[in-house]
Amino acid sequence: MSDFFASAEQSLLERHGLADFDQLWQVQLDAVDEPNTERGGWSSVYRLELEGRGFYLKRQSGYLTRTLHHPLGEPTFSREFRNISRYQKLGIPALQAVYYGQRKVNGEMRAILMTRALDGWTDLHELLQRWGDFDPAQRQAIVAACGELARTLHDAGQVHGCFYPKHIFLRARGEAFQAQLIDLEKTRPRLFGQRDRVKDLEPLFRRADAWGETEVRQFLAVYLRAPQDSPLLQAWVGRLHKRRQHKGAH
Repeated sequence: MSDFFASAEQSLLERHGLADFDQLWQVQLDAVDEPNTERGGWSSVYRLELEGRGFYLKRQSGYLTRTLHHPLGEPTFSREFRNISRYQKLGIPALQAVYYGQRKVNGEMRAILMTRALDGWTDLHELLQRWGDFDPAQRQAIVAACGELARTLHDAGQVHGCFYPKHIFLRARGEAFQAQLIDLEKTRPRLFGQRDRVKDLEPLFRRADAWGETEVRQFLAVYLRAPQDSPLLQAWVGRLHKRRQHKGAH
């Protein structure tokens, strides 16, 4: 796989001497959290500021995931970058890649994934912590943005796999909100129709503690493009409730 550079940022990286794999691997940065040390290797995330613009630089070595297509393993960032590219082609709002590259060094596979920081965006988890601060119109606009995002995702034939409040980022645009997704490592094609869709959405409602029946119905009305009192929407409420009961039993 040849290195990927986003054309909009390549000259910026060149100006700062960060336009190849080795330079990005060696640049000294502070990690934003503790490194992951599973899968026989390590993976870490760093914040990078260049000319007032924010980025996240992720580096890993020997941190592999094994699949049927890659029985010997591939860097987890490789899969994530592939999914970022797929979302972009399908028109699903999500984080944007700036650089991806991988190298084998001393028998270990290294990989770098650099993405644009979502500065100015806030994850849904944080918004739910202060749900009471929003007026009814703002709440409905946030819920509607999440419902539209889920509809776009599933209409494109994808399931996210971790459709959680911490992975949905929003920002206000006038009276409306925009929404996009992060953490695409577990995303996959939607194979089982409605079952996949219910399975993808139920964790969101289980984790969105501040949402009640009103918000769930508002979300589904946008997602299904159906009236809140429609038999279709009521059937979905039942399916989601059944899924939650099933998860609770396990």
